[in-house]
Amino acid sequence: MKIKYLTTLFAVLMISAISGCNTMQGAGEDIEAGGEKIQDAAQ
Repeated sequence: MKIKYLTTLFAVLMISAISGCNTMQGAGEDIEAGGEKIQDAAQ
């Protein structure tokens, strides 16, 4: 049950992130920014 919920949540978040980007370059920049925030939080 938890895995199904997390999978659905992840899919919704990814769709939201992708739909907010007009180009593949924009998508790459958004993913990079997200990765940097995760790195900062880990440090």
